[in-house]
Amino acid sequence: MADVILETRKLSREFKGFIAVDRVDLQVQRGHIHALIGPNGAGKTTCFNLLTRFLAPSSGQILFKGADISRIRPARVARLGIIRSFQISAVFPHLTVLQNVRIGLQRSLGTSYHFWRSERSLSRLDERARQLLDEVDLGAFADTVTADLPYGRKRALEIATTLGMDPELMLLDEPTQGMGHEDVHRVTALIKKVAQGRTVLMVEHNMNVVAGICDRISVLQRGAILAEGSYAEVAANPLVMEAYMGSSNEALEGSHP
Repeated sequence: MADVILETRKLSREFKGFIAVDRVDLQVQRGHIHALIGPNGAGKTTCFNLLTRFLAPSSGQILFKGADISRIRPARVARLGIIRSFQISAVFPHLTVLQNVRIGLQRSLGTSYHFWRSERSLSRLDERARQLLDEVDLGAFADTVTADLPYGRKRALEIATTLGMDPELMLLDEPTQGMGHEDVHRVTALIKKVAQGRTVLMVEHNMNVVAGICDRISVLQRGAILAEGSYAEVAANPLVMEAYMGSSNEALEGSHP
């Protein structure tokens, strides 16, 4: 039996009569890169918000490593090892690249975040921070003020900061959104690299990215699971083609739906 790290059972969320997520049954296998895709408005980000408990489910269950986490607080979800990056780059622009990663690493101290502690008191984290920067090819930018980084490099920094929180499950919300081809290629390779020994669930519009690195894909439409399987399986599914493009499969062959 496959080792399922994250599972939802009939997960639903309703907003004043509008069903944004509709009885979703999802299984994410440990060690996989799993994509959640679908047309705009399909419920992908709402689903992420439920998984990280930024939103409470209207009904259904969320299980992480077999334990029900449907009602626990977001901070507790993060401490369990489910760490999310956001659609818009979430870094501290006026800190250096190294300082940003160090904030993520403070979780390992087992105390509250030390935003106002002296440089010296946090210097013991520097070695690990530099290792993480090397892992995402940002070692040369350690002392750069984050606001001065190109956009694609900021997303790489966000991934490094996420790694600093030692996730078992990384949730990446459109990690290549707004990027040019070169940055998309770099960040895609980076996700594949950091996924080794970890599990990744990602929302992504770029089908080239999904086709290139994902082990399994779940397609949402109107908040419900429309199809699941490998990229080849979902790309050949006429229901998926219809959901994206009427009767055309152009969207699943590299365009950005």
